Amino acid sequence: MNKKFHHLISEASKIILDKNAEIRLAATCLLAGGHLLIEDLPGVGKTTLVQVLAKLLGLKNRRIQFTIDLLPADIIGGQIFHPQEQKFIFHPGPLFSSIVMADELNRASPRTQSALLQAMEEGEVSVDGTTWKLPRPFYLIATQNPHKQIGTFPLPESQLDRFLMSLELHHASKSTEVTIFQRKDAKLSMDQIESLFSEQEIIEILTQVEEVQISPAVALYIADLLERSRRPDFEGMQLSTRAGLALVRAAKAWAFMEGRTYVRPEDVQEVLIPVLGHRLGGSHGINKGREWALALQKNTAVPV
Repeated sequence: MNKKFHHLISEASKIILDKNAEIRLAATCLLAGGHLLIEDLPGVGKTTLVQVLAKLLGLKNRRIQFTIDLLPADIIGGQIFHPQEQKFIFHPGPLFSSIVMADELNRASPRTQSALLQAMEEGEVSVDGTTWKLPRPFYLIATQNPHKQIGTFPLPESQLDRFLMSLELHHASKSTEVTIFQRKDAKLSMDQIESLFSEQEIIEILTQVEEVQISPAVALYIADLLERSRRPDFEGMQLSTRAGLALVRAAKAWAFMEGRTYVRPEDVQEVLIPVLGHRLGGSHGINKGREWALALQKNTAVPV
């Protein structure tokens, strides 16, 4: 692995114990320029993960707590009349940040959830007929409670499809919890974290990841995965071309972190379940989608 990315994962693992695989996948998602969805119960370290990654990547972050009474203007911002200038001036909301944590996204109403669609797809928002560019890079990291919990609104497939990856953190093991109980507060440790990257470096990395090569054989492998999901005997949701492009981007970022300029089939397999799980699950939930993604992986021939 590239030394700098190895250092990033190592530093993050000092705060978030026993989650190396999840940290690496989250970093891969961000280096691919994608948005991340984390589904899990409260108290497993979702917020801490976002804060640690933001500090290590050298990016400013904001947190929005999603509730049933949250309005689109509370996220995006709005035009406010200034009497002295005799005109309306746009005041940007918390969405105008490099990393935005949308906490408990599925507790907000569908109307408020939909306010994020343009931002996630195009990196901009429209207010009163005027378009405003979001910062670059712009990452949305959303958390959601399991969809069967009371007081949640399922995310529509159109929004799920805009998340490059989905992850679960799970509860820590018993031995890890014992370590957590004995150490200092993680917040104190976070104050000592130093940035490993600058904002400009991240922008350059996004360009470099895009230049990673994907061979015809690997591209055909991804197309085969999509085609198999569209067969009548497959139980999960059908995968769109956007899902295939997401798989390409994530595999390129994984290969880049490995220090390579080309994608191997193994790179696709490493990111397949996080990229496809939430897309295949749809209204059945991410866990079911991951089962279908694993079945898809097992039943699709891998190029030699």
